[in-house]
Amino acid sequence: MQNSITKRSEDFSKWYLDVVECAELAEHSPVKGCMTIKPNGFAIWENMQAILDKMIKEKGVVNAYFPLFIPEEFLKREAEHVEGFSPELAVVTHAGGKKLDEPLVVRPTSETIMYEAYSRWISSYRDLPLLINQWANIVRWEMRTRLFLRTTEFLWQEGHTVHETPEEARNFVLDILTNVYKKFIEEYLAIPVLAGQKSENEKFAGALATFGVEAMMQDGKALQMGTSHDLSDHFAKVFNVTFLDREGKSQYAYQASWGVSTRMIGGLIMAHSDDTGLVLPPKIAPTQAVIVPISRDLDDEVMKEARKLKSALSANFKVKIDERLHLRPGEKYFDWEKKGVPIRIEIGPKELEIDSAILVRRDAGEKTTVKIENIEKEVSELLTEIQNGLFNRAQKFQQENTKEVSTYEEFKQQVEEGFALAYWCEDPECENQIKEDTKSTTRSLPLDAQEDQGEHKCIKCGKTAKHNKRWVFAKSY
Repeated sequence: MQNSITKRSEDFSKWYLDVVECAELAEHSPVKGCMTIKPNGFAIWENMQAILDKMIKEKGVVNAYFPLFIPEEFLKREAEHVEGFSPELAVVTHAGGKKLDEPLVVRPTSETIMYEAYSRWISSYRDLPLLINQWANIVRWEMRTRLFLRTTEFLWQEGHTVHETPEEARNFVLDILTNVYKKFIEEYLAIPVLAGQKSENEKFAGALATFGVEAMMQDGKALQMGTSHDLSDHFAKVFNVTFLDREGKSQYAYQASWGVSTRMIGGLIMAHSDDTGLVLPPKIAPTQAVIVPISRDLDDEVMKEARKLKSALSANFKVKIDERLHLRPGEKYFDWEKKGVPIRIEIGPKELEIDSAILVRRDAGEKTTVKIENIEKEVSELLTEIQNGLFNRAQKFQQENTKEVSTYEEFKQQVEEGFALAYWCEDPECENQIKEDTKSTTRSLPLDAQEDQGEHKCIKCGKTAKHNKRWVFAKSY
């Protein structure tokens, strides 16, 4: 395992990979483009999964599981869908020692396999809404991969819901986006995000409209943290998802799909971590506090007090104790700093004499000596302070690096630094030209964007802007 970490200012991409390695989160697998998620990384995903699963179920959604393999013919039924995914598909042509009669696609997403089932499960408006989610793995044959951010195989949740009316479907799409994804990312990951609608070029293949939440990383680039899609009745018509309405007439259903993935771990790293290593918000950290006894004896008074302290704190916090005798205290400190544990609790003979311990916060490195009798209260308050501090710091960075631009020259300069807010004609060809010129893309039209009075011109071509709202443009991952 590597110990040194490249500075962010020198090479942000190398810094990111160094943090992943030093924190023992993941590594490249023998299969090109795939990753092995190590226990430290998977523990973060398990926390994300547990919290999100609860939030999703509070919306009335239930979990199910659908096959990994999808008949190729299912994808071909929806032309736009298969065209959007065809370059990324992994196809099984042989199995059991012989050629298959029909090739099977390893799922890139599950709309087609799930909607074939939905067509059999739904017969009446009484069966609606049908609200189903699955936690699964996905395979998309990526050409350029990066751990967590873009890999051939990754883990995610994908919700697929069926509704009686287009309004109900759209409302559910936005509810998931803002009241599940945005809320989770901001409250638990401490990352501010912009919720908005994607452009026609950037929307999900086969959707009527796609909405996403965009975060700013420490290098000013955008990361799409989650998406929610209004599928209208497009897939329903392809897979015959119909129901008898309240007048007894057959109608096509309206559908939505939505998902977040292990990409969020990449966002967590790039939003908060520093040149020492990983920095984790307390609400998502697998270990919130680590106790480091300054001792060379597993049975001395310091170690006994450390164990008592762990027992007391474990009732309300996720706590570990470092009893490794072969490492010096400084080596232990560095090890836990790299892994991002929010609070380190040091206790040695000097602290024992005054019934105290030293609390060290990972985000700021500040040390505080506290009485053992007050430590539960102090740890609780410090964890809250760290959680809020990380969000406030990330929000301040986002705000300082998000600017309205009026000329294309200003635009080109701003996308090198962060988010550029600009009027746009919404012509796909204009969008492609902007991407070719600047390597930036439309990220979204924010849902809460201010609507300005008057007519406005496209930042690139000068044609009349379609909306009196500014789009977010940025370079992205």
